[in-house]
Amino acid sequence: MTEEKFKSEIDTLNDFFIVYCKDKHPIQNKCTISSTFNNKTFNIQTEICAQCKELLEHACNNISLCPHEIKPRCRKCPNPCYEKSEWKRIAKIMRYSGIKLGLIKIRDMLFK
Repeated sequence: MTEEKFKSEIDTLNDFFIVYCKDKHPIQNKCTISSTFNNKTFNIQTEICAQCKELLEHACNNISLCPHEIKPRCRKCPNPCYEKSEWKRIAKIMRYSGIKLGLIKIRDMLFK
């Protein structure tokens, strides 16, 4: 995986977590999440609750350790790095936010 692809992956995850956390949790805090890939540190500025922050940090670290040259979708990975319970939590966030982000994109296209 390239550094650009890694940055894209963690930025996308951050977008999903922000949407989910804003809708589901009462309190969000501004914070920075750091993740290292190929000896380079990437920082994400975000605004999510402590519980989501912990899960997002874990997800970013797992992505940085992905052994595949071309990262597969986690659902189809032959050797997943998430425990089943963690994967279900992240899948729930991505499913909820993906639908919401898709609807926002469609709305923005229609009312331009």
